[in-house]
Amino acid sequence: MARSRRQTPPSPPLLDMVPSWELSLQAADKSPGTIRSYLDSVRVLARFLSERGLPVEVEAVDAANVRAFLDASTAATSSGNARKHFRNLRVFFNWLIAEEERISGTPMDGIDPPKGAGRTVELLADRELEALLEVCSGGSWVDRRDTAIVRVLMDNGMRLSWLAGLRHGPTGDQRDNAQAGRVGDVWLDRRLLRIVRKGDDAQLVPIGPKTAAAIDRYLRARTRHPHAASPWLWLPVRGITAEGGQRRLTATGIQQMLERRGREAGIPGRLHPHRFRQTMADDYLEKGGDPLDLMRITGWKSVEMVRRYLSAAAERH
Repeated sequence: MARSRRQTPPSPPLLDMVPSWELSLQAADKSPGTIRSYLDSVRVLARFLSERGLPVEVEAVDAANVRAFLDASTAATSSGNARKHFRNLRVFFNWLIAEEERISGTPMDGIDPPKGAGRTVELLADRELEALLEVCSGGSWVDRRDTAIVRVLMDNGMRLSWLAGLRHGPTGDQRDNAQAGRVGDVWLDRRLLRIVRKGDDAQLVPIGPKTAAAIDRYLRARTRHPHAASPWLWLPVRGITAEGGQRRLTATGIQQMLERRGREAGIPGRLHPHRFRQTMADDYLEKGGDPLDLMRITGWKSVEMVRRYLSAAAERH
């Protein structure tokens, strides 16, 4: 009598494993932003394979399928976005193997990470931003200053040169000061900051209510500072510029502060404004924000910058 063969259960589609993986990531205490990024990569891969008639079952997806997906992602968006998918899918397939949902090895072993000229900018998770605000939450004028700076970066990812170049008139508003011959760049009554580009090209960028309150809190402490008469908004703990001995926190000083606060908050990697800008733009576009409004928020003049962010967000959905 012939021995009956044991039937191998059919392999589930990739998308059927997404809910279980989400629960596993939540149990591992991954941040909402990280979980969203992981799941989006699987969904985009599954859609790519389905649209081209390629295998979508967990066991059937091979290196050639994933490589084709990463090549298409590079061509449609950027190598940086493809590298993000590569990292996320590597975690996903390793999880499938650990959970015995995939018997064969991971298809990622046969694939090299997508290469490109640009470096991938790591987004800041919600938990990391909360930790950053926590380490700046003291009552000293330095803590208030650092909180206000971090809040500005969370709102619009402002460039260091623009951030360091903000001026504060004696009255703290937008009116000309005849004696000092300058205009304050902090317009809290309208929740705006006035940035000045090269060639004295000025532009107004919006800030949120929490940022306005944080700046106001800093300004109240600033009035008691020995160098409160300085025309520059951000004052340093030490150091004097060559401009008439007027104290100011330079772009280099802001960067050093961010790196120090980032280490205190336990944020991996170098903390710099581009990570804030990337995180803010990514979240804004994923929530359906208007690309033209994003230009106004960030102070960009080029539509090309928005197009790059928009194409990456569109691929994830």
